[in-house]
Amino acid sequence: MKILILITALLFSNLTISATETKVMIRAKARDAKFIGTSLGGAHIIIRNKLNQRILAEGNTSGSTGNTDLIMKTPKVRGNSIADDHTGGFMAAIDIDEPTFVTVEVISPLNSKQAQAVVTTELWLIPGKHILGEGIILEIPGYIIDILKPRTHQYISLKTIQDKPFQFQANIVMMCGCVIEKGGVWNSDEIEVKGILKRDGKFVKNIDMSLVSTNLFEGSYLLTIPGNYELVLYAYHEKTGNTGVDKVNYVVFE
Repeated sequence: MKILILITALLFSNLTISATETKVMIRAKARDAKFIGTSLGGAHIIIRNKLNQRILAEGNTSGSTGNTDLIMKTPKVRGNSIADDHTGGFMAAIDIDEPTFVTVEVISPLNSKQAQAVVTTELWLIPGKHILGEGIILEIPGYIIDILKPRTHQYISLKTIQDKPFQFQANIVMMCGCVIEKGGVWNSDEIEVKGILKRDGKFVKNIDMSLVSTNLFEGSYLLTIPGNYELVLYAYHEKTGNTGVDKVNYVVFE
C-alpha cells in the first residue's frame, strides 16, 4: 500500500513539474484611440482552452491609456511598440505542459453595459514561450454614450416647459475614455451625433446634437404633445466606422 502511495505521489509530482508557466500580455485598444486601462474600470479578459473551454486565466486590464503622441501621431514602424511599461493591459500567467490552442475574449468597457462589446481571437501558446511587450492587442470599436437629459422614465409636464424647447444632453467619449472636443485629436466636427425622437412608437424628428463643452453634446426640440417618448441617440464617424448608441424613454404629460 505504501509503495502504491509513493508511486502515485511521484507521478503527480512529475505532472506538476512538467507544467511550465507561460506569460501572456493581453491589451484592449479602442479603435482610432488609446488603450483601455484603470481610468475606465478596465476591460475584462478571459483566456480559455479552445478544446475543452476550461478557463486558464481571467482578470481586468489595468494601467494608463498610453502615450497619445506615440499611439496617435507617430507613424507605425514594424518592430516599434506603441505600448510601454505603464500602458493598460492584463498579464496572464498560465501553466501548460504542451502547446495549447486558446481563445482570448475581451469584454469592454466593463462598466458601461450599453456600450459593451465582446472581441475574441485565437492562438497557440507554447510552454515557456512568453508573449510580452506589446503582447496581444484586441481592438474595441465604438463610442461610449450616456444620455444625461432626459433621465430614464422622467415625467415632464408641459406646464413646466412653458413653450420653451426641451434640451437634450449626452456625454460621449471614445471606448478608452479619451475626450472628444472641437479641433482635438478626436475632433467633434468629424463626428455625426443625432437623436431619433419617437412618440408612442412613431417617428417625430431627428434632433441635431452639437458639442457645447468637452464630451458634452446638446440639442433641443419643442415638446407640445403629451405621450410616451423615446430618444435613440447615435454617434457616427465615417472615416473609422466607429458607432455608438444610447436610448432613453420618458413621458410628457399636460
